[in-house]
Amino acid sequence: MNKIELLAPAGNMESLYAAVSAGADAVYLSGKKYGARAFAANFNDEELVEAINYCHLYDVRVYVTVNTLIYEREMDDFIKYVEFLHRSGVDAVIMQDLGAMDLVRQKFPTLEIHASTQMNIHSLESVKLLEGLGIKRAVLSRELSISDITNIKKNSNIELEIFIQGALCVSFSGCCLMSSLIGGRSGNRGSCAQCCRMKYELIKDSKNVDSGYLLSTKDLFTVNNIDKLIDIGITSLKIEGRMKRPEYVYTAVSLYRKAIDSYISSGKIDISESDITELKKIFNREFTKGFLFNEDNNNFINKIKPNHQGIEIGKVISIKNNYFLLKLCDTLNTQDGIRIVDDDIGFTVTDMFINNSKVKTARSGDIVKIKYKINSLSKVVKTTDYEQLRRISGSIKISKKLPLDISIDACIDKPLIIKLKYKDYTVEGVSDYIITSSINSPTTKDDIISRVSRLNDTVYSVGSINVTVSDNIFIPGGVINRLKRDLVDKLNLKRLKVCDIVVGDYGVNLKNYDKVNKKSVLSDKYTSYDEVYSMNNISNTTLRLGRVVINHKDINKRVLVSELGSINKYDNVVTDFGMNVVNSYTVAFLHSLGVDKITLSYELDYNKIKDIVDNYHKRYNKHPNLEVIVSGYPEVMVSRYKLDGDYLKDRFNNLFRIKVIDDYMYIYHYKNINLKDDYYKIGINWIRENRELD
Repeated sequence: MNKIELLAPAGNMESLYAAVSAGADAVYLSGKKYGARAFAANFNDEELVEAINYCHLYDVRVYVTVNTLIYEREMDDFIKYVEFLHRSGVDAVIMQDLGAMDLVRQKFPTLEIHASTQMNIHSLESVKLLEGLGIKRAVLSRELSISDITNIKKNSNIELEIFIQGALCVSFSGCCLMSSLIGGRSGNRGSCAQCCRMKYELIKDSKNVDSGYLLSTKDLFTVNNIDKLIDIGITSLKIEGRMKRPEYVYTAVSLYRKAIDSYISSGKIDISESDITELKKIFNREFTKGFLFNEDNNNFINKIKPNHQGIEIGKVISIKNNYFLLKLCDTLNTQDGIRIVDDDIGFTVTDMFINNSKVKTARSGDIVKIKYKINSLSKVVKTTDYEQLRRISGSIKISKKLPLDISIDACIDKPLIIKLKYKDYTVEGVSDYIITSSINSPTTKDDIISRVSRLNDTVYSVGSINVTVSDNIFIPGGVINRLKRDLVDKLNLKRLKVCDIVVGDYGVNLKNYDKVNKKSVLSDKYTSYDEVYSMNNISNTTLRLGRVVINHKDINKRVLVSELGSINKYDNVVTDFGMNVVNSYTVAFLHSLGVDKITLSYELDYNKIKDIVDNYHKRYNKHPNLEVIVSGYPEVMVSRYKLDGDYLKDRFNNLFRIKVIDDYMYIYHYKNINLKDDYYKIGINWIRENRELD
């Protein structure tokens, strides 16, 4: 069985320490720019180097996310940043932007690239395209089922990475424009406003049929099914959580480390309910096994609350003045955080009483009196367990140790020789001091072992130690200590040595398109994939496919596509806005693949579009064939989760149209865009009107 990688998130250095201490095989993190979690603390350049070196000393790989879309004016800075990461020894970069990916793979051919889930990688055809480009790993869409993934694994050779734990997006990743088009905060740029965690009303036949947090997903939780992913040969199992506290990272990694190791060693997942409760106490929005393991549509969303649910701790049984009585069903300590569910009031317990006696700890069955003004005889949940956090904080500081094989020669009239070996790395040192006979106080074998074994301030421990020592010798303690320290430093440097990077040339073969002023109209109602397939015999038509096509059928027509698999499958292709094209490198990349016409992203303004055209002309001395959508209701989300309604109404009474096509839910912007700029003037060949909702 191949080694299974447990991949952990790190939003800051403390979370990175937590991940390593808990047994992660690899961590993923971001610098201060170009990462899809802009609101995490993230790492500055000095911290990145420190993080890479720290992890590498513990044999933990480091992947840096550069997985946002990159605007034209950022590309020069972006490629310098990637070169910095490469020279610093990063094990891989995780990328979304197609043009940036093409540039990086050509400029730095020895740098490992992982295709982000933001690329909307959901089919065998999309994986084949990436594999053909030399991409090392694909992070698959979280909507894929185990059978979908099994098919991809059987028919490709690329490494596959799967999310197994943490927050979910209700939309296919890379396919959500809601935050960007409503509030100007782009999920594709790492600053999602989490519109899916807001309240909505569901409108059907002009009536309100439901309300609440209708798009707010539960947290993915697959520990009980992890054996299935191991059995089909997934390379990497990924935990979401770069915005989470270090204690969450430690608890989640520890849980999945235990599950993976127990299954590999015994064929059984050895996880207890108390292990799962520990994770629930740290953070949960309730759990779902996700569409990965065919979760029922109705068990995917928690429409009651979008935040941490905690664990049930008891029930309020009476209220008097500013006090209430709470009957416990679990342990409660002072400094724990609790929430009165019906009142939606949360606070930290500072004092509590049993029979008017102040206590610090109360247990299941106890009735405690707490001073706080509440209104409801409500269920109460614990949202923070003070003792748990204190215990984990202590564990994080205890890093794992790597076993050294040590050999020592301490012979009379010769220098002291120490050899350290870790895996395939060996270092040897010889002292300047020549060992003498002892006059009064001989240096014993135990003395030497004691000094060499003091490795507490290093990443190492003693695995085996072999000492050859003459009788009645004397070696000053400082000689032993200095030689040991020098050898540890030498071993670290040897293990951290970064090979010289290879810098290649960037280039693409491109067709020169005539500059024209043309219009197109998306006039038909959005048809299903089967309906598109049946239209093969209709002439003079470009058939639009959906943003999600898992199983590609044969189509002999010109197709308008929004995902990588269709580009790989079909010959006569134009691309829709869903390809997230925001720079001239992506334009060139798609043209080089044979894409005839490219529709630019909704997230571009007039000046950014002009930058793309101008730089394309300068760099390639060719004219691109570009299209801009100037009217219509933008598609802001596509989801495997489905609502039975016609519209979503937000808190501002805006109505978002819902359509279910090919068993996927599409949500459309409440606003019909109407762009008036002269795009022909700056070199755009096509402008398009979308009339699919007219």
